[in-house]
Parts: sequence; C-alpha cells; structure tokens
Amino acid sequence: MQFDYLYHPYPSERQTVFSKKGMVATSQPLAAQAGLDILKKGGNAIDAAIATAAALTVLEPTSNGIGGDAFALVWTNGSLYGLNASGPAPSSLSIDAVKAKGHTEMPVYGVTPITVPGAPSAWAKLSKRFGRLSLKEVLAPAISYAEEGYPLTPILGKYWSLAYEKFKGTLSGPEFDAWFETFAPDHRAPAIGEVWRSPGHAATLKEIAETEGESFYRGNLADKISSFIGEQGGYLSKEDLASYEAEWVDPISVRYKGYDVWEIPPNGQGLVALLGLNIVKGFDIREKDSLETYHKQIEAMKLAFTDGKAYITDPKEMKITTEELLSDAYGEQRRAEIKEHAVEPSAYEPVKGGTVYLAAADGEGNMVSFIQSNYMGFGSGVVIPGTGISMQNRGHDFSLDETHPNALKPGKKTYHTIIPGFLTKGNDAVGPFGVMGGYMQPQGHMQVVMNTIDFGLHPQAALDAPRWQWMKGKKVLVEPHFPTHLAQALARKGHQIQVAVDKGAFGRGQIIWRDPETGVLSGGTESRADGVVASW
Repeated sequence: MQFDYLYHPYPSERQTVFSKKGMVATSQPLAAQAGLDILKKGGNAIDAAIATAAALTVLEPTSNGIGGDAFALVWTNGSLYGLNASGPAPSSLSIDAVKAKGHTEMPVYGVTPITVPGAPSAWAKLSKRFGRLSLKEVLAPAISYAEEGYPLTPILGKYWSLAYEKFKGTLSGPEFDAWFETFAPDHRAPAIGEVWRSPGHAATLKEIAETEGESFYRGNLADKISSFIGEQGGYLSKEDLASYEAEWVDPISVRYKGYDVWEIPPNGQGLVALLGLNIVKGFDIREKDSLETYHKQIEAMKLAFTDGKAYITDPKEMKITTEELLSDAYGEQRRAEIKEHAVEPSAYEPVKGGTVYLAAADGEGNMVSFIQSNYMGFGSGVVIPGTGISMQNRGHDFSLDETHPNALKPGKKTYHTIIPGFLTKGNDAVGPFGVMGGYMQPQGHMQVVMNTIDFGLHPQAALDAPRWQWMKGKKVLVEPHFPTHLAQALARKGHQIQVAVDKGAFGRGQIIWRDPETGVLSGGTESRADGVVASW
C-alpha cells in the first residue's frame, strides 16, 4: 500500500523492512529467524507461523507456553480463514465449586483458573489444513532451542526477573514447585545473556510433533496433565482434553474508509477494536497529532469497551449479535454520545496480559496473523512436572456472579483478550497486524489501523507512534514521548492523563503489508520489545 510518510516521524532506531520472498515479524529475534528458516526450506507462511509460535513457547516463556491458547487469521488462495483455539472451562468447574473453596472471585494462580489449552491444537489444525511441511519439520527449531538452550534477550530477561521476584513471594506449595524447577533452576531468574535450556520442553514438543498434537489431548501428555492437576485439587480432566479441538470460525469485519478490518469473533475481544473503529469512522479526522483526534479516539474506545464488557462471552450465550453491534446505525448512535469533554463510562479494572504476536508472509501471497498467550505473564504458575508445559489461567476472567454475561459455567469459553488482526482492500489482502498486551490490544489495533489508513504512516512508524491506553473512568495512560502540549490539552477536556514510564504497558505489535501489484512485502516490528523482522 502507499504511504504518505516514507521518512520516520518518531524516535526509533528501526526502519520499515522491505522484501519479496518472505517475512516473519515477532518480538523475539531467534523465533522470527526460526520461521524464516522454515520458509527457506520450502515451507509456506502457515508453516513459518507455526514454527515461530512453537519456538516462542521456548524463547519467550514469560508471555506464552505450550499450555496456552491461540487465535489465527490465515489468508490463502484469495480467502481469509479464522481459527479459535481457546478452550472452555472444565466440565466440573462451576461457581459453586469455586465458592466452596472459599473464593469470592476467580483466583489468578494455581490449578483452579486453568481452562483447556488450545495452542497445540492450533498448530496441528493449521498444519493439517494449510501447511506444506510436516509438523516434525516445523517444530524442529523450537525443539533444538529447548535442547541446546539460548541466551536471554534484554526485554525477556527483565520480565523473567520481575515474574520470579513476584512468584517467590506469593506462590508456595507443590502445585508451583515445577515452575521454579523449570524457570528458576538455580533458585533465581536467568540473567540477560545467560543460556537457559529446558529438556522437558524439548521432549514435549517432540511428542506433539510426532503425534500431530494427539498426545496432548488424547495420549501420554494428556495423562500427565490431568493426573497432576487432579492431584493438586484442580478440575481439568482427561475427558476435558479428549473432547477438545480448535474451531474454524468466520472472521468479522467493519468497513473503514475503503478498507476492511478483520478480527476473530467472540469470545475474543477483537469486537471491541471493530466497535471503536465503527464509531470513529463517522468523524472527519485528518490530522494525527491533534487534540480532537485523540479525544475522539479515547471516547470511542471507552464506549467500545463498555459494550464489549457488557456482551462478549462464549458466542453461544451472547444476548446480542455481532452484526447488530457492528451495524452503521449502532455506530452512529454511539458516535452521537461523544461530547466535547471526557465522560465517565461503566468502570472496570483492566489487567496486564502476557501474550506473543507474530505475522508471517511468503512470496506466494499466503499471510498469517497469529497470537498466542498464557495470560498475565507466566499464566497460572503451574507447570506439569518434567514436561515444560506452562499452563494458562484464562479462567480468571470468569465472573462468579451468576447474572454476569461472562459468568462461569462448565464447558463455557470465557471473554478472551488475545486478538489477531488483518486488513484487506477489495479482493486483495493488505496483510496481518497485531498489538498484544491484555486490554491494550483492541486499543492498539485501533491506533495502528488509523495510523496506517488515516495518516499514511509506514509499518514501522505506525508501530513507533506514541500510544495511549484508556484504563478506566477518565484515566488514560500515555507514553513519555506523547506530545506534552496534547496531554495537557486532553487534561483540560477532563481526561485524567498519566505518563507511564513502563513501555510494557502499551503492548507489542507487528505489521506486514503486501503490495498487490508487485508482491513486495513491507514489515515493522515493536521497538518496545526485542522484536525483529526476518526477511528474504
């Protein structure tokens, strides 16, 4: 696509990368290279995405794991496909069962908030339907890094250390022992530049590769997972694992100024990003760094989140359809509610996420937007002994209030934060994009899309532009390089502006765009992380 700004208007040491034959962008350099190696061996973009995702469970375990969930948008042969690899609550996990343990809300850590993990099923499903190489070949780089080890990168080392310091003071008991044995083998977090290896990860990935995921859900690994969780008083059973498969879904979209912006439908929160864009598309927005632009973006996102938190849950139990929420009439109705000053929406408290996002493309036109997560960093803090399988804690988002739209029920999928994005124009793919990071994700999606379409920024500039994040009420976080005069002007409109020094609060994104006429790929990666665009 064409960019108005081929120079870089924001402070960064990185520039947009251009290539022709293939590209992989993600937050960990070795993982991106693993995907590129698969492309060079004859794999396609789907193979590269799987290889990168599997490698990230080893190379960035602070954000995702084998026991996590995943979502994907895949463009191939002129069509876009969606995959929902989030899992439901175990069949024995109920509000009464949790309350009987003395909880008044879903716990964050331990075996209780563990739902059925979907990531291994996502790898197997994508490989079987669209892959060109065997799963053994595709998972080989991840297995190699787990066996041989790798040195920690700076951002990875920072978050690993923070997690260890938190866990050593809060997590105790046999259900957490394997986490410390796996991720703090010397009774400390590995240092930046220090080599960490995990034979358990390697053995598990080999078994997943050899059985095309079957062992994880209906074999030896399923036995190990269900036995350990049962011994520790958890709910995830062998039957829950055996009955699970990732689900192919129809992506949802809104038309935004000549482009179609695509997301995975609920139970994911991609709907929130589309709701926000559906509101702002009716405004005459021309200038990026202006008071009115930021004010309208923030107010639109408040309304989008208010609707998202009110309605998004397992799609089988939603009280309103996505079509109704994304209609032009509803967008116009919500747009009319945005006034000159900040308003107080229905409040809730966002939590920090723990997620990896990757984008992959090949020279044949295949493109993948893929996201994978354990949630809140290392997830539940539970590792299945000897396997390296770090379990997510997605059940934490369930409500124990029976009247809440996202109330816990056996077999129900919870509101899910991770979302891959994709952009098309007419019948052509523009490409995959994403910004991971808990409730920052739909806000990042809106900002990246508008940076690209409204303001003509090239991929790296679109990612590097200063971000804001609405938190709750009128509170809005901005980055240190956010224009000071605009922050002050927003405050005069009633926004409670707070400068956040932690770049991790604003997510980590990747973009790959494809020129439909030349096939040239252009990619950007997150300057707030250890990210890289690997290309050829």
